[in-house]
Amino acid sequence: MPTSGTHDKAARAKATRRQFLLGGAVAGVGAAAVIGLDSILNRPDTPATATPAAPEIATIHGGETVPFYGRHQAGIATTPQAHATLIALDLREGSDRGALGRMMRLLSDDAARLTQGRAALADSEPELAVAPARLTVTFGFGPGFVARAGGTAPPWLAPLPPFTVDRLQPEFSDGDLLLQIASDDPLTVSHTARMLLKDTRSFATVRWVQRGFRRATGTEASGTTMRNLFGQVDGTANVAPGTAEFDKVVWNTGSTDTAAWMAGGTSAVVRRIHMNLDTWDHLDRGGREQSVGRTLANGAPLTGRNEHDEPDFEAKTAIGFPVIPEFSHMRRARSDNPDEQIFRRAYNYDDAPEGTEIANAGLVFIAFQADVDRQFTPMQRRLDELDLLNTWTTPIGSSVFAIPPGCAEGGFVGDTLLA
Repeated sequence: MPTSGTHDKAARAKATRRQFLLGGAVAGVGAAAVIGLDSILNRPDTPATATPAAPEIATIHGGETVPFYGRHQAGIATTPQAHATLIALDLREGSDRGALGRMMRLLSDDAARLTQGRAALADSEPELAVAPARLTVTFGFGPGFVARAGGTAPPWLAPLPPFTVDRLQPEFSDGDLLLQIASDDPLTVSHTARMLLKDTRSFATVRWVQRGFRRATGTEASGTTMRNLFGQVDGTANVAPGTAEFDKVVWNTGSTDTAAWMAGGTSAVVRRIHMNLDTWDHLDRGGREQSVGRTLANGAPLTGRNEHDEPDFEAKTAIGFPVIPEFSHMRRARSDNPDEQIFRRAYNYDDAPEGTEIANAGLVFIAFQADVDRQFTPMQRRLDELDLLNTWTTPIGSSVFAIPPGCAEGGFVGDTLLA
């Protein structure tokens, strides 16, 4: 039976802004995928947002959500989740300013839905979205992204200067767009990555993927400092989110000496640091503690008893040597300049190849700070000059990203640059 004009008009009325945004996203995926997409977009409006979430999901940890919208992006001050995947992408040649706006609107829309336990647009596995488990998605822009957008880049948005300890590999370095996806559930992280990469398919290609982990949620008391694979506590000196000191260290003000579109944002330095666990095993416990400057048992400085005791760098041994050696990692990371601070949010990785006894493990080191040149680079120079821990660690990847501010509902991340 021919379709009536009235029915045609009603069908057209169902088209939404988000269907338009899909324009580029479905290009090249094939007829079968488009047919499947059409069936999702045009199925009855029975609760797509209530997709098979069991009533009890909100009463367990998997139902916990972190707001997506706000002045700052989530995933920075958020208490670190157990699992994270970082993805860097390179923009396709035809992705101009208009295309970047469409991509970021689509990405923001899907990230907002997924972080709240709702299916992404055209999600063919909506059952995998119902347990966000504190899912956050954080976006970052590399120098190439800002240039393509026609914006003014902050002076620090560039590769770090070369360091003698670096053995950087291109497959873990640089990138135009960063996706930081974190959750307490690894299945949620994997599904979210897949959904967001579908959104970027027509605009960008994957440059690198780095996956990391911490202790599983619930295995330690909340607020316990993470441990890396050397057994060290990692991040004791971090400033506390929600404090004036944190705001000063992390958030960019968009002042006259930087790009105004960055107000409320921050910067991210992502360093992939290989840790030689095999040769670390040859070092006795005393040597390990001297190289770090802290006890392994509870992370206390060698001059203290508890993890958060202030170290005494002037204390001497009975024969006149510093109790905390000058070459220790903690001493080199500390500065007499209080402005040289960072907020670290690291994850372990372990990608041991099959059929070998050599460990391929280390740290996906993520540092947030308002200004890379003023805060991160001086610290890294000191570590490069004299840090005994360099004997067992090698940076093999390095990237710098501008993390734009968050957005209001109805907006998108990056709208201060692209709108």
